[in-house]
Amino acid sequence: MRYLFYVLIGIAGGVLGGMGMGGGTLTVPLLALCMGVAQHAAQGVNLAAFIPMSVIALIIHLKNKLIQKDIILPMTAPALLSAAGGALLSLNTDAGALRKYFGIFLITLGIVHLVPKIIFSIICLLRK
Repeated sequence: MRYLFYVLIGIAGGVLGGMGMGGGTLTVPLLALCMGVAQHAAQGVNLAAFIPMSVIALIIHLKNKLIQKDIILPMTAPALLSAAGGALLSLNTDAGALRKYFGIFLITLGIVHLVPKIIFSIICLLRK
């Protein structure tokens, strides 16, 4: 039964990751909170699963001409450097603190996405 939950978490993360929305925002909390996987391990598993998932998504996006090729290099170089720095930083951060920071990130992300929708809804209601 536990294996089935891992499969379902993988499917959910794959769908979000394939759409470019970051499957880790769902996968990491599900692994850590629901499945009892240690925070560092949950993040590592997410990163390992991200590699083949992103290759498939990239191929599909390239076929559909959804990649603006002229900005790949200027974005990739700093992303690689900051990813290495982030990985080193996470290795030297306590798991409890890492969980807290990730939670703050998710809450902030939720607010950033939710507030404009609330404002838009209020404006629509006031216009009626």
